[in-house]
Amino acid sequence: MTDADSDLLAAAASGDAPGVQRALDAGARTEARDDAGRTPLLLAAAADHVEAARALVAAGADPDALDDQHDTPWLVTGVTGSVAMLEVLLPADPDLTEVNRFGGVSVIPASERGHVDYVRRVVSTGIDVDHVNRLGWTALLEAVILGDGGERHQEIVRILLDAGADPDLADGDGVTPLQHAERLGHTEIARTLRERG
Repeated sequence: MTDADSDLLAAAASGDAPGVQRALDAGARTEARDDAGRTPLLLAAAADHVEAARALVAAGADPDALDDQHDTPWLVTGVTGSVAMLEVLLPADPDLTEVNRFGGVSVIPASERGHVDYVRRVVSTGIDVDHVNRLGWTALLEAVILGDGGERHQEIVRILLDAGADPDLADGDGVTPLQHAERLGHTEIARTLRERG
């Protein structure tokens, strides 16, 4: 790894957008990797350093570059819930079908974590809202099972249903989102699912 590559990785990780540009101008590679296989863009995306990411995208950085944990810059936006980062990465044409180490597309962790604004924005990209991960769960199932049943997850359930999510798509054991909601005492979510089912 060159000094410029090291400088680029450090600048991206710290959110130093001018430093990112200086390193690129000095010949740093946009796809340089750290010891965990992370690119500068992944480091910037994971820390929500929007301006650093913008400079990297402008330089042609890959939004789908996988690290050792099977994360990409695009996939981590679902974890952070950053709509600003999503908007920076979309012009780079990320692969919306790429999956994380759990076999999920970005809307799944976002739904689990209660990132309402992110889910509202990402469903408009054409992402598969009924994608099933390795656990046998969709975004809707994750919002119900791993959510707290509160207002954020209630809203996410409505957003997913409005975007065409199948309310009757059961998990690998044949348990539906409604059955999970009832079992967990998520009364409002259960009511919504009954109305939409």
